Amino acid sequence: MRKRIAACLLGVVWALGAVGYAQSSEATELMRATNEDRARQGLGPLRWDPALARAAQRHAEWMIRQGGGSLSHQYAGEADLVTRVGQQGAHFRVVAENLAVAPNPNAVEMEWMHSPPHRRNILDARLNEVGIGLIRQGGNLWAVEDFSAGVAAIGSSQIERTIGQLLSERGVRPGGDVAAARQTCAMEHGSAGTVRPKFIMRWQGSDLSRLPNVLEQQIHTGRFRTASVGACDSGNGQPGFTTYRLAVLLF
Repeated sequence: MRKRIAACLLGVVWALGAVGYAQSSEATELMRATNEDRARQGLGPLRWDPALARAAQRHAEWMIRQGGGSLSHQYAGEADLVTRVGQQGAHFRVVAENLAVAPNPNAVEMEWMHSPPHRRNILDARLNEVGIGLIRQGGNLWAVEDFSAGVAAIGSSQIERTIGQLLSERGVRPGGDVAAARQTCAMEHGSAGTVRPKFIMRWQGSDLSRLPNVLEQQIHTGRFRTASVGACDSGNGQPGFTTYRLAVLLF
């Protein structure tokens, strides 16, 4: 393990991320350096997320109290990254973390960019949000940079409207018995309601910008004119782990 930077990297953890944490000038400088490195690779900037920042700052405090000069992504008695980020209110499908000790923000970023696993986190195109925790001690910054592929925390009606818009764009009119569609979403087989659909598609995921391929193929047959869309409890087992569960009934 290098003394100035953690060689053990938690890396990317797949997970189906209040009162804000103030962004200090040094955190702003480090975020700017990270986004400049992303821009050089043609990647979009990371957005500041207060929940990630709260989690990062609390982990920085653990590093000072428990680290004893070494860096770790989890200390004895501390929750793991997925849990502690979720507990702070983040909603996500991917999280990752970088740690370092260096004299200033530019030196921290340089350490990370010269460490392949940390560099991969910074340049991961899936990640879109960041929070930074910093503590200055003994002339150095103890730095934590938490990343996520953020997922919007929205209610059933908004989820259904989003999918309904995609259906409308494909010539299928959304509407009908939403309550039956929601009940169908929660069922393993069959459908609720008095009218039997011609096709049922159930799925769970974190991307509301596109429809599943199977559903797209059915729509492209031209057999369907209307649809009912229902969202239901996705059964996410961990704080922060966010996916959507849906059913589309085609008629």
